[in-house]
Amino acid sequence: MNNFLRTQPVTPLYSIPLTLNDGTRTDFGRFKGKVVMVVNVASNCGLTPQYAGLEALYEKFHDRGFEILAVPCNQFAGQEPGSDDEIAEFCERNYGVRFPLTMKADVRGKDQHPLYTELTRFKTGLLPGFVKWNFEKFLVNRDGEVAARFPPAVEPDSADIIDVIENALG
Repeated sequence: MNNFLRTQPVTPLYSIPLTLNDGTRTDFGRFKGKVVMVVNVASNCGLTPQYAGLEALYEKFHDRGFEILAVPCNQFAGQEPGSDDEIAEFCERNYGVRFPLTMKADVRGKDQHPLYTELTRFKTGLLPGFVKWNFEKFLVNRDGEVAARFPPAVEPDSADIIDVIENALG
């Protein structure tokens, strides 16, 4: 098949609306053709230092088509109480975060963001179903499919995560 005849499959993920931390309205389609790690984050969690590892991943792989989308969430022990502006400032000041953050959102329950409704349909592995805690990681491949899911305690620089990213990037 000629390259110009190829079309990328459309997945439900690509049509999901997003509002970034700065108020920009977009959708997950902005990541079409890229490998994306989606992570629910919090500023006052024991796992918050993972921001440093996430930023390191972003710097290492961004030029190869890798993105990170952080979704601040206050559902787990109230560990993300700040405003969207405060969260952005915290991430920049403490971890030099350059990857995009959404506005604060629910990742489970009756007000679950539609992105997480789709992500949690991925039911294999150790953590099927709903999000258990802050810093749970979903890796979406270039075709918009969830390729992997990692529990919160798995560090961003773990061999498992790096291997999956490398494979997804090709």
